[in-house]
Amino acid sequence: MATNVIMPALEMAQDSGKILRWLKSEGASVSKGEPLLEIETDKVTVEIEAPASGILTNITAREGDVVPVGQTIAMILAPDEAPVVPDATPVARKIAAEHGVDLARVKPSGGRIEKADVLAYLETKDQRPKTDVTPRLVAASPKARRLARERGVDLTTLRGSGPAGAILAADVPTETVLRPSSSISTTWRVMVERLTTSWTTVPHFYLTREVNASRLVAWRERVNTHAAEKITFTDLLVKIIATALRQHPRANASWRDGALVWNDDINIGIAVAIEEGLVVPVIHRADTLTLTQIATRRAEVVARAQAGKLRLEDVQGGTFTLSNLGMYGVNAFNAIVNPPQAAILAVGRIAERVVAVNGQVSVQPTMTLTLSCDHRVLDGARGAQFLGMVAELIEEPLGLLAI
Repeated sequence: MATNVIMPALEMAQDSGKILRWLKSEGASVSKGEPLLEIETDKVTVEIEAPASGILTNITAREGDVVPVGQTIAMILAPDEAPVVPDATPVARKIAAEHGVDLARVKPSGGRIEKADVLAYLETKDQRPKTDVTPRLVAASPKARRLARERGVDLTTLRGSGPAGAILAADVPTETVLRPSSSISTTWRVMVERLTTSWTTVPHFYLTREVNASRLVAWRERVNTHAAEKITFTDLLVKIIATALRQHPRANASWRDGALVWNDDINIGIAVAIEEGLVVPVIHRADTLTLTQIATRRAEVVARAQAGKLRLEDVQGGTFTLSNLGMYGVNAFNAIVNPPQAAILAVGRIAERVVAVNGQVSVQPTMTLTLSCDHRVLDGARGAQFLGMVAELIEEPLGLLAI
């Protein structure tokens, strides 16, 4: 029986994915679980595995195509199964034959492939720029042309004040125009769109707390003397956050479709900056993992993120996000909530500061925590209680958490 290969949904807000590369060609033998193609979604580039073993056929989406979630993009046939021949009108078959079009690649608009469907496929296949448009000549002084070039201004958009409407230097706007760059990745573009949507639709509020990190530093030094995997401060924070979320499940909830949704699992996303933008791989069921298991998982997903090889499961199901910029020397910052999650914790660097300890002046390593909350899920008191427990576990971690 044929198995459909569909464009998967990595998260609730995703409505499409871009085909980057087919790792197997039409007619190739594939095994269930082996990488089949690479897709780019709103956050990451991931490899999609073959859902079954057999012969790859009926590939309908080409590299570069943006495909809606749930749409069939290919089929996998059993080795002894006959290829699926798409139903098409005689005219559609004639046009396809004349242009060498594989009808399996044509998406029908109705019950079968029509002439219009083949013509539409040919139109999208031919991406060559049209040459029948004559560029409009613009009269402009040499200085005006130089200023327009330096400031990124399109002369055809300006109205000249010189003789016969010629554009003079005074007609060129003084502001530099930032033109869209073709080097902006889909990951960056959609990151911008998602964060803009979050910033403009999620009612944010922020809670900030400075904590003494001396025992956190000592804890890390102690566990690294015998840990199989190097433990980072991020690993310690993931363990602490997971413990606190177990006691404060409201901070682990989500806001979806106008309702509060409780999440059974505690899945902590770690914000990772890569060249293409910001990605958030997830450590699933973090509250059930030891420190060593968290460190191993964190090292794996960060390495895959930096290599652009995140897998489907690496980015699914996050319920809370940690953003740690301490390694960049940042003291404190406000992060944007990652919908539909309720909160994100922003962590600054550990720095020595003069503080009062038991009424005495002392120099202690401290760090600043900033909790960004979605007010539809958390109010100030609930957010403060959760942040308070995180702070307590940072200041008194030894003996509470096992490796």
